Amino acid sequence: MSLTGLLFGAIGERRPFGNDMFAHPIVVFFALVGAALVALRFIVGRPVPEIISDRMLVVGCFIGVAAFLVGNWFAIHLIAIR
Repeated sequence: MSLTGLLFGAIGERRPFGNDMFAHPIVVFFALVGAALVALRFIVGRPVPEIISDRMLVVGCFIGVAAFLVGNWFAIHLIAIR
């Protein structure tokens, strides 16, 4: 979650998916996270909370958002340095 959040934050200002609200990089990031959890559910054949606890899922989401913001901050400030 942290690496993916960081990468999505780094490309966030460029809006590579379009300018629509649902094309914002953080929305696409969480859509991919949801798709990965659904895929995990079907691959393992058990509900996701039996594999990953609810608390760890929430912590992972917060870490992903924090990494997104860090990546976005670095992308904006590194562009300003050039």
